[in-house]
Amino acid sequence: MHVEIPKGCNMFSRKSLLVGLAATFVTLATTTSIHAGVTENRTTFLTFNRPVALPGVSLGAGTYIFEMVDPIGANGAVRVLSRDRRIVYLTAFTDEVSRPHRMPRDQHVSFGESAPERPVPISIWWSDDSVGRKFIYR
Repeated sequence: MHVEIPKGCNMFSRKSLLVGLAATFVTLATTTSIHAGVTENRTTFLTFNRPVALPGVSLGAGTYIFEMVDPIGANGAVRVLSRDRRIVYLTAFTDEVSRPHRMPRDQHVSFGESAPERPVPISIWWSDDSVGRKFIYR
C-alpha cells in the first residue's frame, strides 16, 4: 500500500485547529493512494512517500510492515518492521478503536498533526475493516 502524506501545518487556535483538521481530512481523502495486502495474521505492508513518526521513532520514506505481535490481538501490541523483517523499529502497546462507519475500508492509517518539516505522526493503524490500533504518544 502506498500512502501519500500531506505536509503538516502549525495550529495555534481552536478555529485554526478545526480548519486544519478539516483540510487534513479532505487532503488525505483525496491524495491517499492505498494498495494494501492485509494477511490473516493482520500484517500490512505500508509504503510512505515521506517521513512519518511513531512513538519514539521516525521512519524515512519507504515500505514497512505493521503487524500484531499476537495475531489474535489479545494484548494489543503492534510491531513495525523493515520490509525485509531485519529491523524492528517499534514494538508497543496500543489502544483498540472502532473504525468510524463512514471511513473508507481501504484507509489503513490515520495521521495526527505535525509542525512544518517534521515527520507526520501516525495516530491509528487500521488493522482490519472494523478495528484500529491507536498509538500512545507521551
